[in-house]
Amino acid sequence: MSALAVAGLSARVMAEAAAADGFDVIALDLFGDADTKRASSQWLPIGEPAGMRIEPARVLSALQALARRGGVIGWVAGGGFEGLPDLLEQGAAVLPLLGTGPRAVRRVRDQAEFFGYLDARGIAHPEVQQARPLDTTGWLLKDAGGCGGWHIRHASAQVGKEAPRGHYFQHEMAGTPMSATFVANGHDACLLGFNQLIVRRRGSRPFVYGGVVGPVPLPTGVSAHLTAALSALVAGFSLRGLGSLDFVLDGDHAGVLEVNPRPPASLFLYGRCVDHGVMRAHVNACLRGELPLRVSRPQGVCGTEVVFARRTMMLSEQAALGLAARPGVHDLPAGAMAFEAGDPVCSVQASGAHGDQVIQQLEAARDALLQELETTT
Repeated sequence: MSALAVAGLSARVMAEAAAADGFDVIALDLFGDADTKRASSQWLPIGEPAGMRIEPARVLSALQALARRGGVIGWVAGGGFEGLPDLLEQGAAVLPLLGTGPRAVRRVRDQAEFFGYLDARGIAHPEVQQARPLDTTGWLLKDAGGCGGWHIRHASAQVGKEAPRGHYFQHEMAGTPMSATFVANGHDACLLGFNQLIVRRRGSRPFVYGGVVGPVPLPTGVSAHLTAALSALVAGFSLRGLGSLDFVLDGDHAGVLEVNPRPPASLFLYGRCVDHGVMRAHVNACLRGELPLRVSRPQGVCGTEVVFARRTMMLSEQAALGLAARPGVHDLPAGAMAFEAGDPVCSVQASGAHGDQVIQQLEAARDALLQELETTT
């Protein structure tokens, strides 16, 4: 059995998918939740949950330990590494990096190069600029290296005339936040499906990622346009392995937002849709340039939503065990734990015939779980 390391702010989705595909999984993340540890033969911490930040020194230390151990084919960088290309480069020198290379990550996350590439190929996107708009109404300030939407602010919050280094202004586009999940080999891509993203306000942060539902259908013309855009982006930026293309859908019009050049949370929707599994497809695309020969459409629609604490609370050992016994609950705390308002507690999962039904089930499951926790803690 080949050993594979998966790393990210939360490695649970990658760890479970890799274990299902027959890998011996070593997980590196912040939380070490019960699900991640269950899917892995070893867990190594690379940051503190309260900080919500990957610590480079701990990542390199963990990779060095795995390199000394031997028998690990490489490591996969997930969410949280988008803004750390130097760390990707340093880590790749210690243990083979299976995914989009550091240079390509820098390029695809450089707002001038990325949106300039879109403009040159006629790929629609919301208006962007470096200078602060004279009228900030309807404009957002984004960090090109951010993830999960935590970095997005309204432009009115920016005082200076220029966006800070690594940031840019983007005009807000009306519509539904969406994504396309794909596997790429640096030259071409295999589209796995389209998804609806759950995005909600968290305090002063207006667009925080909260979950994903899919696969969902798109109008034929929009689907064809996005598939062509994806192929162009993969070839232009040498994208490899699993990734996602984020966009906003407004009727029959789609505006591209960004590419996430790493395995997205939506990969769990497509685990059994490709031969030998989705993480095996990622490894094959990175090591051998092979793309899936067959992609089957899942039966029905599935989704997941992060459950955030609404107030300060202390989860007891008994409550943690109760969570573990609930069907459809994931990212479970390993034991007793304190949560501040806004902290992620766990996630809920649901399935149904169509996206709206799944979203309703997720909302009901989330509210019921929080009510129970707030009553008993």
